[in-house]
Amino acid sequence: MTAEQPSILIVGAGAIGALYGSALARQGAQVSVVCRSDYEAVSRHGYSIRSSLLGDHIFRPHAVLRDVAACTAPPDYLFLTVKVLPDLDRVALIRPAVGPQTVIVLIENGIDIEGAILEAFPNNELLSALAFVQVSRAGRGEIIHHALGSLAMGCYPSGITPAAERLAGLFEASKLGCKLTDNVVSGRWQKAVWNTVFNPISVLGGVFDTEMMLRTEENVALMRTAMHEVCAAAAAAGHPMHPKLVDRMIADTRALPGYKTSMALDYENGRPMEIEAILGNVVRSGRQNEVAMPVLETIYALAQMAAGKQTTSR
Repeated sequence: MTAEQPSILIVGAGAIGALYGSALARQGAQVSVVCRSDYEAVSRHGYSIRSSLLGDHIFRPHAVLRDVAACTAPPDYLFLTVKVLPDLDRVALIRPAVGPQTVIVLIENGIDIEGAILEAFPNNELLSALAFVQVSRAGRGEIIHHALGSLAMGCYPSGITPAAERLAGLFEASKLGCKLTDNVVSGRWQKAVWNTVFNPISVLGGVFDTEMMLRTEENVALMRTAMHEVCAAAAAAGHPMHPKLVDRMIADTRALPGYKTSMALDYENGRPMEIEAILGNVVRSGRQNEVAMPVLETIYALAQMAAGKQTTSR
């Protein structure tokens, strides 16, 4: 591997994978992608990316693959950017492309999502990353980068390694940015304080955007209570949050134009939702540590109902 031109395979190259893959390719990395629904469009035309930060451009991957088994040589870095769903075997998905020196990078939502990957590939370095970005897929091979884009990344379960530093350097040079952390698990819990609440409530309200969820003081009080329950679950799991975190997150969300969460977009478009990774795992952790979570428990039960309705209507 060279610091300047590592080989990268992105598995699940939708909006997130395409955006970050494009940023790395523009820094000289050899970026290949695995995509299914967009395979024909991306093979012919590449990705059309509209971004005020990176500029509107076309990203043409080094190789476009229909499945991981078509990868002819293990990459230096394998990015997994698929949704974390109960019926998706992520280990089996990436196994054909993982070599002895491959660094596995998870850019996925939720807490407690790394265990299965670490168990299956104990000798491979595992980097866990959190994306703070607003990006969506507008059509086949068409990506709109609305705002933000930075990553927080660290070795799982802890630490910072040379491989992480090399990758972070490429992201920093791309303008997206990447902050390294030696405690990425706490970082996942911090992101969960927002994700665990805003994502499912955006679905339960009939595809609310963030502005609608914070429209009245009663709305804000509900969000605040649920977010503090996530903080309590995090503290019980050994990851206490800053006492002003909830206030800051609400203020930051209000400062941005209203937007739909990733879960709301999935629900709206009939796609499976990451209820278990984003919400269920938080609830189960809280239960294990005997944390009272009446609001989160209610949101979880209602979210399961919404998912059940979505499944039966397909």
